[in-house]
Amino acid sequence: MKKTARQYTDEHAEAGVKEKLPEIETWPNQYRAGPSQRRAGYRIEIVMPEFASVCPKTGLPDHGTLTLRYVPDRLCLELKSLKMYTLAYRNLGIFQENVVNKMLRDVVRAARPLSAELTGEFAPRGGISTTISATYSRNRKRG
Repeated sequence: MKKTARQYTDEHAEAGVKEKLPEIETWPNQYRAGPSQRRAGYRIEIVMPEFASVCPKTGLPDHGTLTLRYVPDRLCLELKSLKMYTLAYRNLGIFQENVVNKMLRDVVRAARPLSAELTGEFAPRGGISTTISATYSRNRKRG
């Protein structure tokens, strides 16, 4: 079997991962669980149905729906800043898998939630659709 050259380079794989995007702002959670509770009493779900980015290899647009579910601790995400953050992906060359992992990392960095999950359901391109999920969880510190 003849080995063919790779069409995707390491540069394609790394594209967009280290890109500086607008800051995700937060505000104080007014319903934070007390130290005696094992976990917070509520979960927030944010659906972003018009997500767009660009394939770093082909330059073609990627579209999808991102769904973020998180259990806040001290901070909640401010939605307008999250929208501006998300819009910054519109012209960014980045693989779908990297979108989901980068965005979850940035959300965790901004809000430090007890747990978070980000799912990207990307529209079909060439007859293939992709769903990617990334999760984060931490043990709640007492006190």
